[in-house]
Amino acid sequence: MKKLLIIGQVWPEPTSSAAGTRMIQLIDCFKKTEFEITFACAASKSDFSFDLKSKNVSEVEIKLNDESFNQFIKDLNPAIVLFDRFMIEEQYSWRVNQECPNALKILDTEDLHFLRNARQSASKKGIDFTNELLFSDLAKREIASILRSDLSLIISKKEIEILEKEFKIDESLLYYLPFLEENISEEKVKSWKKFEERKHFMFIGNFIHEPNYNCVQVLKSEIWPILRKKLPKAELHIYGAYPTQKVLQLNNPTERFFVKGRAENAQETMSLYKVLLAPIQFGAGVKGKFVDAMQTGTPNITTKIGAEAMQENLNWNGYIANDTEDFIEKACLLYENEKQWEDAQNNGIEILNSHYNRHLFEDKFLEKINDLEQNLIPHRNHNFIGQILQHHTNQSTKYMSLWIEQKNKIS
Repeated sequence: MKKLLIIGQVWPEPTSSAAGTRMIQLIDCFKKTEFEITFACAASKSDFSFDLKSKNVSEVEIKLNDESFNQFIKDLNPAIVLFDRFMIEEQYSWRVNQECPNALKILDTEDLHFLRNARQSASKKGIDFTNELLFSDLAKREIASILRSDLSLIISKKEIEILEKEFKIDESLLYYLPFLEENISEEKVKSWKKFEERKHFMFIGNFIHEPNYNCVQVLKSEIWPILRKKLPKAELHIYGAYPTQKVLQLNNPTERFFVKGRAENAQETMSLYKVLLAPIQFGAGVKGKFVDAMQTGTPNITTKIGAEAMQENLNWNGYIANDTEDFIEKACLLYENEKQWEDAQNNGIEILNSHYNRHLFEDKFLEKINDLEQNLIPHRNHNFIGQILQHHTNQSTKYMSLWIEQKNKIS
């Protein structure tokens, strides 16, 4: 039986973040084949870490900058190694190359960190975002990681466009793999709460993720003060894992602004609300909160950045509004107009079933993996720049890691 090793940045928490959900979806996809899967991670588990053993996935705790990993991967001898984000590839790929040079190396980018970072920087500086801002030191690291890998999984077609056009990355190194969702059936639609059964607005997002905290700030200071006056019976409920004190202190019952903290089940929670508000100012990838909204028949209002690469010429699951006045107007419209609300709901069904239905993607992805395994040498030779980067970067990363390793032994 072939072995797949996934090296995680953290132990997956699907109840905390879209990244956690994404990882479980990837595991489920690989489980369709005969892979024996091991998930290794140097981070500590939390109370919300998913029980991977329930999916017959082996869990292994590893150490960062420690030679014990070399023996571990040598003994395991995986056919495929999947790195969870580029930082993990930086830390472990040289050891993988040393012990298992013939293993197929896959990078799951989650979203492009350098894109999110550039947009966040522009937003904080109050300047317009331009593509020139992409060419940062962070981009050099992430692009190098993509070039060193045999295949990188990209969740957004917009990101593939940026990588190919701006950075001239060969298309053979990139693979579009969106969220892998179950189709929305007629039975599921019938189970949804109706317009008159729902009330209030909501927002949800992991607060470790800076765009989510910024979103709540915009809601608190710019949108809700006006919206609550227009809809005096409505409340705004804020959900999200790992809320810090600066998030919790925004709670204000007199303004009908409630910070609820973690939602045990995002979709069950979302299904109770009439409208999701998400005035996202910066970010990258695609947003799990909107997939949850479509899965629960919850219309939403967001920005162009929020909806980026998700609708693909289909009507949005609500409205896209880029200025405060328009955002508030559309929020009132969705909240009060049942026909507009139902149309938005139907748009979400069409988007999810045509663009995120897992049955459209899983088999083709597994075929791609099999093809790469069969043709790994010519594939790597086609990406000779990646081999050069691997040779030089591995040397520098290797000796930095070995230096840290020795330093740790001394201390």
